[in-house]
Amino acid sequence: MSLRERVGALKNVPAFLALVWRTSPFLTISSLLLRLVRALLPVVTLFVGKLIIDEVVLLAQRPEHPQTLALWWNSGLLNWLSILLIAEFALAVLADILGRVVSLIDSLLGERVANDASVRLMEHAATLDLEDFEDAAFQDRLDRARRQTSGRMALMGQLFGQAQDIVTVASFAAGMIAYAPWLIVLIVVALVPAFLGEAHFNAQSYWLAYFRTPERRELDYLR
Repeated sequence: MSLRERVGALKNVPAFLALVWRTSPFLTISSLLLRLVRALLPVVTLFVGKLIIDEVVLLAQRPEHPQTLALWWNSGLLNWLSILLIAEFALAVLADILGRVVSLIDSLLGERVANDASVRLMEHAATLDLEDFEDAAFQDRLDRARRQTSGRMALMGQLFGQAQDIVTVASFAAGMIAYAPWLIVLIVVALVPAFLGEAHFNAQSYWLAYFRTPERRELDYLR
């Protein structure tokens, strides 16, 4: 599959997103907003971790400090550190909860998209004449369309997941610019293998789904 064909396949993305939006605007907005929060959580968690380390270093450098944990606690020096630790724990729990909620919403939205596409396909098939179904090429396209209605949830999850990853990387890049700009080069280098791997296997999956050989189609019809 050539690069031009891969880029050309992207022209179908806006139509697919419009289909998802038309199926359930509420679930679509909910999924995008929750993914936006999840995309920013890693940066917030990292920043809270930095504050914890800074507070521990600051307490360790005190010229005089209590000798026991009870004295530390009674002195009030651990109050801010305790708040930071609770915040870090709360962020970890929130990330897990948001992940489960997003999975639930994506499942519901994916099922609705599949049902809506199946109904639209059946409505279109009902308007055709019987002789149209006797055409082998048309029957093959109709069969592929029917098969693809059940695989839309995976594509939707990939699109939303990639958008979430882009926001996460952008937020990390913004943080790196503020603290260490040269680390952006490491982020770019680290993303190249993942991008190449995703592009390769997505292309292979697209090829298997849309460019089956005649022998393979014949086996599918005989089953």
